[in-house]
Amino acid sequence: MPKPVGTLLVITGSMFAGKSEELIRQVRRALYARKKVQVFKSALDNRWDSAAIATHNGVRFEAIPVSSSADLERLVEPDTEVIAIEEVQFFDEGVVALCDRWANEGRTVIVAGLDQDFRGQPFGFMPVLLALADEVIKLRAICARCGQLASKTQRLVDGRPASWDEPTILIGAAEKYEARCRRCHKVLNAPRNGHRRARRNTQTQATEPAEQQERLF
Repeated sequence: MPKPVGTLLVITGSMFAGKSEELIRQVRRALYARKKVQVFKSALDNRWDSAAIATHNGVRFEAIPVSSSADLERLVEPDTEVIAIEEVQFFDEGVVALCDRWANEGRTVIVAGLDQDFRGQPFGFMPVLLALADEVIKLRAICARCGQLASKTQRLVDGRPASWDEPTILIGAAEKYEARCRRCHKVLNAPRNGHRRARRNTQTQATEPAEQQERLF
């Protein structure tokens, strides 16, 4: 029997776009097909349930919380056919090589995560993961201000747009974030050359101990 052809599916978009719902839908399809499935999530995401994927409309699906790519590699069982990962952007960069390797081994890898941070800049290693993907599902939400399609995540501090220099990661939901379109998305004190500044910030954050970084979402 020929070796199964693996695949890497990345589900991405802004907050409130339905990424978790789509991940759960894909997992349920695999279970219906009698595949052996393991579902993981970042341990940073403890907004509703530490041991489940939770959507913004209240749907929950059991998942194993994991803190690092090393732990993820250790927990995946040899005969698992489908590996699903929620909030993949919160993992370390090692998760990219893992996902690529698993797909090359003939497994189906399904990951969901933000493609942009609250500044509207590429989120960490997500561009690399998107480039390696066999399939990308990019979802858009509805702008909380004007009702148009939204691809940005707006962070709010006391009801006002957050400043550019705030930490990239800050866990939260509707009390801290909104989906916004390009026109309505605002970031205070944003530099003119935002892309170059964002890369420097990302490199700086990567060298800081995890315990010194504020948790975001």
